Amino acid sequence: MIEILSPLAKGLMQLTGVLSIGLLIAIAFLDLDLKGKVLNSSLIKKTRTLIYIWLAVTFIYILIQIAYLLEQPLSASFDLTVIRSYLTQTSIGKSYLVQMIGIAIVLLIPLKKVISTYVALLISLVAITAPVFQSHGSTSGYHGLAIGALVVHVIALSFWVGGLFGLTQLSKPNKLIALPRFSEIALWSAIAVVLTGAATAWTRLDSIQAWQSKYGAVTLLKIFLAITLIGFGALHRRWIIKSDYPSVFRLVTAEILIMISTIFVGSWLSTINPPEREIISSPGLLVTGIEMPEPPTFSRVLLAYDADGLMLGLLIFAVAIYIKGVIILSRRGDKWPVGRTIAFALGISAIDFATSGGLGVYSRFAFSNHMLSHMVLGMIAPIGIVLGAPITLALRTLPIGRNEQERGIRGSFIALLHSKVSKICTHPVVALAIFNGSLFGLYFTPLFGNLMQGHSGHFFMTIHFLLSGILFFQVLIGVDPMPRKVPHIVKVIIIFAAMSIHAFFSISVMSASTLLDNGYFALLERPWATDLLADQRAGGAIGWAMGEIPILLALLATFIQWTRQDKKEAARIDRAADRAAAMGEKDDLALYNQYLAELNRRDNSQ
Repeated sequence: MIEILSPLAKGLMQLTGVLSIGLLIAIAFLDLDLKGKVLNSSLIKKTRTLIYIWLAVTFIYILIQIAYLLEQPLSASFDLTVIRSYLTQTSIGKSYLVQMIGIAIVLLIPLKKVISTYVALLISLVAITAPVFQSHGSTSGYHGLAIGALVVHVIALSFWVGGLFGLTQLSKPNKLIALPRFSEIALWSAIAVVLTGAATAWTRLDSIQAWQSKYGAVTLLKIFLAITLIGFGALHRRWIIKSDYPSVFRLVTAEILIMISTIFVGSWLSTINPPEREIISSPGLLVTGIEMPEPPTFSRVLLAYDADGLMLGLLIFAVAIYIKGVIILSRRGDKWPVGRTIAFALGISAIDFATSGGLGVYSRFAFSNHMLSHMVLGMIAPIGIVLGAPITLALRTLPIGRNEQERGIRGSFIALLHSKVSKICTHPVVALAIFNGSLFGLYFTPLFGNLMQGHSGHFFMTIHFLLSGILFFQVLIGVDPMPRKVPHIVKVIIIFAAMSIHAFFSISVMSASTLLDNGYFALLERPWATDLLADQRAGGAIGWAMGEIPILLALLATFIQWTRQDKKEAARIDRAADRAAAMGEKDDLALYNQYLAELNRRDNSQ
């Protein structure tokens, strides 16, 4: 009985999660708003009710899963000690605890404003993907690709299936208004579902015999359902182009039923063990999911590649959005500087090299390579991203409101840029504290070793390094509009402070007499660079040497921007003087000089 209940409960949990996310998508992107305020109170009520159901079903599934693991009746799961042990002492239990906490936080967020709905949607996506990090892909020989592709797969499926469900919950007039926008979301989601589905299948089914297994048969069923859904999507887009909206909505019910079937088939698939592969187990593979690489050389670090599916998916999405923005400007007849596009491309390439490339591979096995990857993610790649001016591109290309009352995605983005949170984060002292201060909280506590031992922790570190670097360099040398204007003299002071703090951190790492990794690198039993303390000190030296160069470049860029601003100000004053002279008037500078001369005359006459 438990064997039957487990996949059914898991499918219901995933379905309620996807539908909850779909209603949040409907509020955030599909339904009309009034100057950023959500008008559809009934939709908010439906959303909160469904999220409560998602939370309850998740807890029920946890009880069923405990009974399944213990091979006991369901009544044996109703024990607080057993539940607490499962949620705090097992990896999969911890992931479901994260999911429940995430759902609970979403329930605390008021959904009366579009921006707060964005936050709720983001947390919901974190919640629904948390258990994925402990799925079958976590034991795959292609760990990074399998896990990352599956996470992106779940997110894309949530936008596709959930978005369609959310569309059906709108009023009829708003459905017609929202349909073209949902069509775009569905197209991007369908592409992501197909690509990530192919990637996850490839990591588990690499032979004809594997496809003939039960896992392969269920995978084929899921592929058939996905192809059917893509066919529906193609019909939708054709009818939308012809403005044949009634035909579109006649297919929606059938499409939703197939989507629900796809989710349950996917849940069934996740309970089936994939075909076993002949993999020679090693401590490095067990801990990282990656085969122990050979000793690092320049060519190996440069050419090695092991795709981190999640980061690779995010980078592909970022590049696609950037390219689409440039194309939109081009169709308008506006030009986008080629230099900005090149800078953005270099930044993206640096991120890929530090996460999936050779540097990313070796960063999982040696502290020195990890620190090198950290410097690329936190100091080199952000410069390219910032100089690519993605915020400016977004402001020029994001969709505006669909009527005079709607704020729209562009308006919400502007409101976010000028929000209190944005103003606080872009304060130079706060940006410096996040950029440099967090180093001590990460590396000189057990947090570093704990984060290194899991894919989710490693991803969190990567995102933190990248975003903190982007924030810091955006404040210093960014060309995008910011909520506050920082004087150049303050920027120079912040840069010198950053150099000093970073040097102090690097020296602290170099002089440490104990390992900072909480035993992580010792678990790998690598056959090269066996002196872990010496490798850690080398990492500190690398951090010091590499960290100073980008900061010095930022200092140089600040001086250049300062000089250009002074020239512009001088030119503005000269133009004002010329206009005043042409009109027979005195400009501000002439009046000020006259005032000083008058003061001097009075002093001499006394």
